[in-house]
Amino acid sequence: MKDVRLNNLLRNIILENSRLDVLIDKYTKPKKDADKGTSKALMGLDILGQIIFADPTTKKPQGDFDTTNYSLENLKNVQPGQYVNWLLKNFEKPLLDDTGDLSRARSLFMEDLFKVTEDLVKFTKYKQYFPVENRDINKFTPDTLFTFLNNFELPERVKEKLKKSEVKKEIRKERKGFEHPGGKVEFVGNDYTVIKIEGDNDKSRDAACWYGGYYHHEKGESRWCTSPENSNYFRNYIKDGPLYVILANDDAGKVGQSTGLPQERYQFHFPSNQFMDRLDHSINLIDFLNNKAPDLKEYFKPEFANGLVERGNKVDISYPNSSAGKYIALYGFEELIQNLPDSVTEFGFVNKSSDKLAFDIPASIGKFKQLTMLQLDGIVKSLPDEVGSLSNLFMLVLSNNKDLKSLPASIGRLDNLVVLNLMGCNPKLFSTLPQEVQDQFDTESHAEQFYLH
Repeated sequence: MKDVRLNNLLRNIILENSRLDVLIDKYTKPKKDADKGTSKALMGLDILGQIIFADPTTKKPQGDFDTTNYSLENLKNVQPGQYVNWLLKNFEKPLLDDTGDLSRARSLFMEDLFKVTEDLVKFTKYKQYFPVENRDINKFTPDTLFTFLNNFELPERVKEKLKKSEVKKEIRKERKGFEHPGGKVEFVGNDYTVIKIEGDNDKSRDAACWYGGYYHHEKGESRWCTSPENSNYFRNYIKDGPLYVILANDDAGKVGQSTGLPQERYQFHFPSNQFMDRLDHSINLIDFLNNKAPDLKEYFKPEFANGLVERGNKVDISYPNSSAGKYIALYGFEELIQNLPDSVTEFGFVNKSSDKLAFDIPASIGKFKQLTMLQLDGIVKSLPDEVGSLSNLFMLVLSNNKDLKSLPASIGRLDNLVVLNLMGCNPKLFSTLPQEVQDQFDTESHAEQFYLH
């Protein structure tokens, strides 16, 4: 009997070690492809280690075991849990936000990993009470898992049992206004109050915890990663710019039990383009500011404007996903031009949405005397003569502008302009090209509407 148990133990050890080896080979080593050559590994050993330890069913040696050590030697001492493959699958193909940036999505996945661990603990604990079709973790994503758990009601007999086992009674805290050390009441609107938190210091960190309700989201507080008292994420965000907390003036009788703050609250961080509700879900910022809180629109205009220009005096707008794209949706294209510095050297604006945009480009575009590249893709209805004053312009891209019917003759006087791209434009445009433009560019041999000087 002892020999059978020993054999089973050895077999299990071999199986688990081979499983870890499979994970290491699959995710942390470069792949070779006969056609594409060698591709880089999906992740490093540190990411794999964090994901393995994020699974609450991962088995670790008893005692003082270091779960922050992601070396191969240390990982060989653990048995990956039942949710590791699910976590890895969701890291590999995370839910993309409106930027469509895969790298950003994976970074946010790792940032929120501790939240997923909490949800997996609850999933494991209460799975027996779920409908049968909801007991398979593979039917969920991290977001849908949280939504399911947040809405799930335990059977009454279980709730009664839990109530009897409670040692302490929850006490609702009463607040006195929205003031708190480390946070500044910046704006009081008709329906919402704006709190600004800035500076990497203890008071600011404490304010972020308090306004977030110490991460007690099950008690009506927030699920923001900046709100736990032991969170390291506060510093990651505050170093790039202030945090804004937006609180409903009327709590409608729904408040957090730990702070007494309204359950309806939001946290904005403009540098990272994150605008989240209490449960850390992205909101439609344009809809929020245009419809729910229009008096906050002017207040936040400077924050949008701050993020318009990148290093090297470049403007790169992806509508409507970037901060600049949101700025245009809220304030208009002409307002954008007026708030950009004259020193801009490259200006790119691409409409990646299904929205039909057709702007009359304002005459103020002519103020960018240092501009060398101008790209207006899928947004132009008309161009002003002032485009001809952009004497340093090297490349003009006007692709996919179906509503553009003519070009100003002044473009033909741009001596430094080498490339004129009109691909995907209205066919009528090509029959109305000014003679000055035709003389400037080789329009006959470049039939694809990509013209060279």
